[in-house]
Amino acid sequence: MKVVTVVGARPQFIKAAVVSHELRKKHTEVLVHTGQHFDYNMSQQFFDELDIPAPDYNLGISGGTHSQMTGKMMMAIEEVLLKEKPDWLLVYGDTNSTLAAALAAAKLHIKICHVEAGARTHSMTNPEEINRICTDHVASLLLVSTGSGCDELAKEGLQDRSYLVGDPMFDAFREYSGRVKTEDMQLQLLSGALASVPERYYYLTCHREENTNDDKELLEILRACEMLDAPTVYPVHPRNKQRAKRLRNEHKLDKVILTEPVGYLESLSLVRNALKIITDSGGLQREAFFAGKKCVTILDFVCWPETMIDGRNELSHADADEITEKLKHEQRIDVNYQPFGDGYASEKIVEMMEKQMEV
Repeated sequence: MKVVTVVGARPQFIKAAVVSHELRKKHTEVLVHTGQHFDYNMSQQFFDELDIPAPDYNLGISGGTHSQMTGKMMMAIEEVLLKEKPDWLLVYGDTNSTLAAALAAAKLHIKICHVEAGARTHSMTNPEEINRICTDHVASLLLVSTGSGCDELAKEGLQDRSYLVGDPMFDAFREYSGRVKTEDMQLQLLSGALASVPERYYYLTCHREENTNDDKELLEILRACEMLDAPTVYPVHPRNKQRAKRLRNEHKLDKVILTEPVGYLESLSLVRNALKIITDSGGLQREAFFAGKKCVTILDFVCWPETMIDGRNELSHADADEITEKLKHEQRIDVNYQPFGDGYASEKIVEMMEKQMEV
């Protein structure tokens, strides 16, 4: 097979790392990086540390409105597809890169494989939800991470092209966990200084617009961190640095450790060794689940219902008292409960694409 894989953001690099390694054992892959995440800490560092092959095409497209970004990506990806003439387009998740690639391939009658299909939040104000739905409805092969994804696709009449394979992020967690130890890490603070990881700490990731676009929500999240019994490590998204630094200084939030973005291996280590997790990331709440860490997710909708059991992951508003109260809730871990598969999703993804070539 010849496969064009399109990626553009951190979670996609992680999934592509494990799937590409499996795919390239027998097949040809052309890797396209749209540039949606473009700086070193958000992009190139992931390629370096996960040994992802260098992109064959780097489109350098980022910024602008959702429509502007998606339109520019469609035009550029169409040129690649016309030149490469692949058997498959492979896309992951729910970014603008995913939607742009899927639309370009659909109009060229190229088979589309969508990994992480069927994820639904039922929040149409969430731009990623629109990307997910549209991509699923034009894709030829829908590869699903969890049982709830299969249920959602069946409701939309897409069950005939849906297959449960498990979550490649779980593959990556198993493959890369433990490669970096927190005691060996040096955090690059926003102040420019270096610091060791505290012996006891909480881990915060917070990047979504609804939590970072004004002072009110972000301040409540940072105030919650200040109320905890240990410091909180917070790697800050590039677009949010100035606001986070100002709020920390203005409100003397001394327990909040603001750092530059960290690589995937460092982030995994921070997850595995944290006391508990606070996040608004769909990926990090899964990694907290994989690591057996209590998680509070600052969102108004459920991303992964499989994690929302036995107190393991709870939703909270951006409210300091609610966040800290929910962090106190105990979780119960059933070691036999493995909703994200057996850690071999990557092999199953390649096998399903091979089988569909025969149809």
